[in-house]
Amino acid sequence: MTTPRRNLWKAASEVTTLMQAHELLSRLMPAPDSEPGVLRAFYLRSAKVYLRVAEVDRGHHHEALYWAVREREKGEEIGDALPSEEVGG
Repeated sequence: MTTPRRNLWKAASEVTTLMQAHELLSRLMPAPDSEPGVLRAFYLRSAKVYLRVAEVDRGHHHEALYWAVREREKGEEIGDALPSEEVGG
């Protein structure tokens, strides 16, 4: 039986290490051919997970910040390509 996505997102919001974040976020990643809005939401949400991890996993602070910026930028790129009504603007 698979774990519901919302439970995985809850777990991702509670991780304390970069490795845990990578593991859970890789399980949550949508298929590459998913709707752009789905991909955008994933990247922006995962950026928040990595940003929080940067504060608690101090040994991986800079690497977690890298991942937070990378994921945010990917989400923003997708958002820039979407019509404004899909982005919420």
